[in-house]
Amino acid sequence: MGEAPLITDRAGELREALPDGGTLLGLDLGTKTIGIATCDAGWRFATAGKTLPRGKFGRDREALAALIKQRGIAGIVIGLPRNMDGSEGPRAQASRAYARNLAEAFALPVLLWDERWSTQSAEAAMIGQDMSRAKRAEKIDSHAAAVILQGAIDALAGNAF
Repeated sequence: MGEAPLITDRAGELREALPDGGTLLGLDLGTKTIGIATCDAGWRFATAGKTLPRGKFGRDREALAALIKQRGIAGIVIGLPRNMDGSEGPRAQASRAYARNLAEAFALPVLLWDERWSTQSAEAAMIGQDMSRAKRAEKIDSHAAAVILQGAIDALAGNAF
């Protein structure tokens, strides 16, 4: 029986589990959608992708499997919705369960990354780009995924704590 894939909230542990470089997949899990972002193999830039409608895990897995194969994903970063005091509530527990399911389904290491303020940061950036309210609503989840992933890759590259 093989070793279970790594699930951690420490960037250093993910770094040790990854090959040098390797594209990462960032996910912002909502109750109705999943925002998707990817980064380059050198862990420099996170790019917002598409937003998937969220369904049962089997359907999510199929949609993500195609992307993981196409992009050669080496690891996954999932936003962990902590409360402002750092504690974890039901949404954080749901994200941890989703991370376990993904790690098992794809045998990839998963980093749970604190997502406090990610949506607000993404929205501020889109407002700064003079994006319409309708466009922001359409793209907010994938841009939040990019904010989450950028924070993680900055930590992986040693550019953040």
